[in-house]
Amino acid sequence: MLHRDEARETAPRPGLRLVRLVRPRVGAWAVAVVLLLAFPFYLDRFWLQAGLFAMAAAIGAIGINLLTGATGQLSMGHAFFLAVGAYGYCVFAADGGDGLTGLGLPTWLAAVLAVLVAGVAGGLFSPISGRLSGAYLGIATLALVFIGQHVMFNAHDLTGGANGRDVPALNLFGLTFDDREVVVAAVPFGSAEKLWYAGLVLLVACALFARGVLRGRPGRAMNAIRDHRIAAGVIGVPVARHRAAVFVLSSMYAGLAGVLLALVFQRTVPDYFGITLSLEYLAMIVIGGLGSVSGAVAGAVFVSLLPQLLTRYSDALPLVSAPGTGGIAPGEASRYLYGAAVVLVVLFLPGGLAGVAARRRARNRSAQTHPGEER
Repeated sequence: MLHRDEARETAPRPGLRLVRLVRPRVGAWAVAVVLLLAFPFYLDRFWLQAGLFAMAAAIGAIGINLLTGATGQLSMGHAFFLAVGAYGYCVFAADGGDGLTGLGLPTWLAAVLAVLVAGVAGGLFSPISGRLSGAYLGIATLALVFIGQHVMFNAHDLTGGANGRDVPALNLFGLTFDDREVVVAAVPFGSAEKLWYAGLVLLVACALFARGVLRGRPGRAMNAIRDHRIAAGVIGVPVARHRAAVFVLSSMYAGLAGVLLALVFQRTVPDYFGITLSLEYLAMIVIGGLGSVSGAVAGAVFVSLLPQLLTRYSDALPLVSAPGTGGIAPGEASRYLYGAAVVLVVLFLPGGLAGVAARRRARNRSAQTHPGEER
């Protein structure tokens, strides 16, 4: 009895184990939130723009991860829906003063309508996406990119042709997100600083919504369709309807990412929304981890920041130099690197970066709940 009482006293109580598990994660999230909120006060414009590109890429990556990672539908046309969002915002928000088509709507309403138009475009394609799968769907969505490129280069009144068109600055609650400086705590806030917080709010909202979808009944149905389509239909899951709905949702995520990209670039050009961009989004979700919201964000940060970092530090890196100087251009070098990362993930880390983090959390949880087993 004495030995049993001593063992009971020395064993960790469930409440203490829960506190040990929760506290480090809460502390890490608190530090991350504080840093993200403080960045505009300390970072220069380059780093803020790089962060905004990563936020826009993360929103788009979450959307395609819902489609490809969670539902198993291969899409090669994500760039098309980003273009719909970007150019849709320009058409709705511009006043037509530059000779191009513009409806002159309030910019916040233009952003909402651009996302909805991207969803409508996905809805028009959804009958096809609901019935095709695998490589067949990938080839069908690839056609969207070629159609979009043709329209962007030739519908001059809407898109400005090869030269693109300027993007009207967002105006929200009387605050204009342009380069006119607003001084906050003795720090001048330009367009990048203002957009930082808008992008952060959008990214958090999109991530939480996607996480709720994946953890609820729709997420279970999506995973069932991905794992075995016929079995999902047998147990009563409306396969075609779910596929079509997820395709529309993914298109709306891409449209929102396109709007944010347009606001950051301040000019839209057709060359950006090509097949390379669609491949980059596929690389993001493979590297980050299929079916994981946090993995999509991590993969987007890696793929979107890599070319910018190589461009900024090309003088200090071997074999990497500006285009036309004899070395490898930063953009090409970044494609080689994240292409190699995709191969390494497929071969050695099937769960991507999210899988590595999940396995580490599982080991830590096992070590804290069963400390004696490690001995």
